[in-house]
Amino acid sequence: MVHLPDAVVGDAQTSLFAWNRLVDLVDVGNRMAGQQGEAEGAQIIHDAFEAAGLRNPRIEAFEIPGWWRGDSSLTVESPSQRTHGGSHQVVALPGTPAGEATAPIVDVGDGTYEEFDAKSDQLDGAIAMASSKTPEHADRWLHRMEKYVNAADHGAVAFVFRNHIAGALPPTGEVGYNNRPGPIPAVGVSREVGARLERYAAEGECEVTVEVDCRNEPATSRNVEAFVGPEGPDEGGDAEEILVTAHVDAHDIADGANDNGAGSVLVAEVGRLLSQVEDDLDSRVRLVTFGSEEIGLRGAYHCAETIDLSNVKCVINLDGACSSRNLRVGTNGFCALGELFRAVADEFDAPVSTGSSISPHGDQWAFVQEGVPATMTSTTSDQSGRGWGHTHADTLDKLDSRDLRDVATLVTEAAYRAAQDEFSVERRTRKETRNTIDEGYVQELKMGGRWPYNDLEG
Repeated sequence: MVHLPDAVVGDAQTSLFAWNRLVDLVDVGNRMAGQQGEAEGAQIIHDAFEAAGLRNPRIEAFEIPGWWRGDSSLTVESPSQRTHGGSHQVVALPGTPAGEATAPIVDVGDGTYEEFDAKSDQLDGAIAMASSKTPEHADRWLHRMEKYVNAADHGAVAFVFRNHIAGALPPTGEVGYNNRPGPIPAVGVSREVGARLERYAAEGECEVTVEVDCRNEPATSRNVEAFVGPEGPDEGGDAEEILVTAHVDAHDIADGANDNGAGSVLVAEVGRLLSQVEDDLDSRVRLVTFGSEEIGLRGAYHCAETIDLSNVKCVINLDGACSSRNLRVGTNGFCALGELFRAVADEFDAPVSTGSSISPHGDQWAFVQEGVPATMTSTTSDQSGRGWGHTHADTLDKLDSRDLRDVATLVTEAAYRAAQDEFSVERRTRKETRNTIDEGYVQELKMGGRWPYNDLEG
C-alpha cells in the first residue's frame, strides 16, 4: 500500500494554510446561496486554489431560485400577549413564501409522521409547531422539510420549527427545495420561545400570529474547481478522476464556520498537499467547492450534470468536518470506501466511525443517486442533531486549528490512496441504487420533490 511521504504529513500537521483561509471565509459573514457573500466566498476558494498551485482554477456560474430574508415575527395573541421579533428568537426559513397567519398553535412534538396523524383533526387551519429533534426510537433522521410538508398537507396555515438546543438560537434551514417557494409561511424559533409556546398549548388554546417578509427571485450561484494529477480526457489525457468536494455557501444568519467553511478550506488544503506528490497520482483529482448546497444541493447537481460521471472513480465529500478530529464517514453502501478510511485511520491510530446507509443529505447524493461511489465525510460531535449548525452559533471560536490539520492529514491520505490504480470501488446502476434506498428516505425525497427515479417507476 502506498503512503504519503513523511514530509507531506509533516506539512499537513504544521501548516496554517487552511485555517487562515477559514478565517477569511467566516469574515465574509453572510454566504447565502445566490448572494454577494457566496460570490466572495467562491473567490476566496479560487484564490486558495491558485495559491496552492493547482491547475486551471476557475469559477463557474449557474442560475438558481434565490431567497432574501426580510423581517419576521411571532406574536402570542393569547393567553398572554407577547411579540418575538429579535433574530435571537425567530427567523424565517429559506424557501418560505412571504405571508401572515393568525391561528391556534398545535404542538406536534418531534414532528414524526405518527404525531402529525394523531393531531390531524386539530391541524386544519392551525399553526403547526415541531421540534428540531429526531426521537431516539426513529430509524433515521427526520428532516425539517418533511415536518414542514406534513404541516401543509394536514391543512396548517403556517409552520413553526423550534430548536431543541438551548441558548436563544432559532434554527434555520431550507423548506422549499424543488417546490420552492413552499406553500405556507415558516419560521424557526429558539428552544426558549418554543418551550413557552409548548407550555401555553398544553394548558389550553394558544393563538399566535406568524409574519414573514422575504423575497423569492432568480439568482446566480457559483462552483469553484481546480485539478491536480494527470490530465483527464477533457484535457487531452486519459486518466480517470476522483473528486474531493465541499460546499462554500452557508445560511445567512451564521458565519458557517463548521458548516461548511471548514470543508471548503479542507478541499484547498488537500489539493495543496497532493500537489507535492502530483507525479505519484494515477488518477486526476478534481477539487470542487459547490454553491447552493443549503437550498437543494444545486451546485453538486450542476457539477454532476456537466461532467463525465463514467470517468469518476469516487467522490469524497466534506461537510461539517471540524467539530472534532474524529472522522465520521458515511459510505452510502460502498464498502471499499469504508475500508479505505478505516485503513487510513488505523495507520494513524485515529478513531473513525462509518455508516453504510444511503443518505440523500449532502452534496455526495447528486453522485450517489447515479451510482457513483461517494462518501459523506464529517467529524463526530457530542451534540445531538445539528448542534450549533444552522444557527447564529456556528462561529470560528467553536473550532480548533489542530482538528482541522488532523482531518486534512487523514483526508489527504485517503485521497492519495484512492488516486492509485491499485484502489478500486464497484459502482452501482441507478436501478440498484433506487432499490437499496431505505423506504423512509424514499418517502422524504418524494415529499420534497427530490425523487430522481420517476423514469424507473411503473
